[in-house]
Amino acid sequence: MSEPFSVRVTVRGYETDVQGHLNQAVYLNYAEHARWSLLREAGITQSRLRSEGVGPVALETTIRYRRELLAGDEVDVSCVFVWNGGKTFTIEQSVTKTDGTVAAEITAVGGLLDLEKRKLVPNPQDVFRGLTEDAGPFGL
Repeated sequence: MSEPFSVRVTVRGYETDVQGHLNQAVYLNYAEHARWSLLREAGITQSRLRSEGVGPVALETTIRYRRELLAGDEVDVSCVFVWNGGKTFTIEQSVTKTDGTVAAEITAVGGLLDLEKRKLVPNPQDVFRGLTEDAGPFGL
């Protein structure tokens, strides 16, 4: 099995709170950055999604904080799509320091919205597969 897709991010000082920890909301930004990076790696842009009349939507997100992150820490943010069947999928992500310490685990439930009907498409994996020549980053 291949390694999950990931992007490296350096924690910036302005992203930290009064204790010097990475602000809890920034974890969501890192997760979103990794998801869009995976799409871009697969050749899918926001404009392409709009032109196809679809857009990804977040339905639920859970963050489990494991270890603190401080300004200057470098982390890898992974991104793995898990296809549940039906209209939703799960994205499993981890924020891992370069020494292997897991700082956070993020699980999101998402879907693909039909922008005209304003409803979730029935089989989002089929849409993603049709938008890319390499469905490998999606685990398809």
